[in-house]
Amino acid sequence: MKRLIVDMDDVIADATGQILHYYEQEFGVRVPRESLNNKEELEGFPDHHEKIQQFLYRENFFRTMTPHVDSREVMAELNKKYELFIVSAAMEFPQSLPEKLAWLNEHFSFLTWKQIVFCGSKAVVHGDYMIDDLPHNLERFNGEKFIYTAPHNMHIHLYNRLNSWKEVGDRLL
Repeated sequence: MKRLIVDMDDVIADATGQILHYYEQEFGVRVPRESLNNKEELEGFPDHHEKIQQFLYRENFFRTMTPHVDSREVMAELNKKYELFIVSAAMEFPQSLPEKLAWLNEHFSFLTWKQIVFCGSKAVVHGDYMIDDLPHNLERFNGEKFIYTAPHNMHIHLYNRLNSWKEVGDRLL
């Protein structure tokens, strides 16, 4: 059975949408998702960059993210075909660990605890396929690399691109 590694934030969970929501709640300004395209993660916001980073340390930030459309259904099917692992470089945000685990248990209850890996660096991960939104996580991966579209990576053309979970299913199922 082939091994598939799937990232969490901005791949199965809409981290960008969560930041946009927090920004609007905090500053009363709605920032369109499209305004973030082809920019580093914070450049698309008009101001308050230092405060945006603090959102990631707030209680329930990771716990209340929305799953990406079709991610649950496609992941359930992938779980039948692959040795599937969720790998999240979560150590920078220690409070995220229980939140991410609770989120996965709620939204992806078909996964077992043995399929969830929280780490500091994905450089140690190996497998046949990896889906991630950050190019630096894909660089050292030994298998086939897929970049999952997020505003901050639209200018990257080094990897096979997946724009939606429907495309993930079409490509890997």
